Amino acid sequence: MLSLLGSLFAVAPAVVWMTIARTRPVGFAVGGALLAGASLLISVQQGWIDAPGPDAHLVFTALAPLLIACGAGLEGRHGNLPPPQWVSRRNGAIGFLGVQFALTLVVGLLYALMIGEGSDAPPSKALPSLPPGITMIEEGTSCGSGGCWRAATVISENGLGGPEIIRELGLQQEKCRSSGWLLDWRDVCVGARQNGENVIVYAGWG
Repeated sequence: MLSLLGSLFAVAPAVVWMTIARTRPVGFAVGGALLAGASLLISVQQGWIDAPGPDAHLVFTALAPLLIACGAGLEGRHGNLPPPQWVSRRNGAIGFLGVQFALTLVVGLLYALMIGEGSDAPPSKALPSLPPGITMIEEGTSCGSGGCWRAATVISENGLGGPEIIRELGLQQEKCRSSGWLLDWRDVCVGARQNGENVIVYAGWG
């Protein structure tokens, strides 16, 4: 259900543009750009592209009306007077896009406030990908006074010891990177430590 709603959210600006476009060259160009942006956003929603979802939604919702406004302006330069019913469609499009942007902004701000509480652990995708020969046998989350983190126990199928596993993972030192662009200002830090014959790989908020 959420996947369907996300897809409808992504294609809505293209549908809106179809209702107000008046010339084929500009109509197809702007429509194609909007559909390309919708495809990228859906790819982020489905996890096919690794990018912060809330930031991607906010950027898309801000840029789509600007692209539509540019398209309408280009069509107006041709000097073709729009039919009377086009004005009502334009006003409806402006209202719809305005509501969509306002809702996205409100949800984005609520998300930014919620992550400030630090009560969640990084997602599984924050953990590093495992090279061949190293297997994860357990994954979970824990919370303490310093926040929450995600940890996974990994073993070597080739008889490597803890230090060799950590070296294969490239985690001799903890590494941090930005978690988002606009709404999520936290850093996610990834590291590894030896736990007997196994290795614990963890990801936590910096």
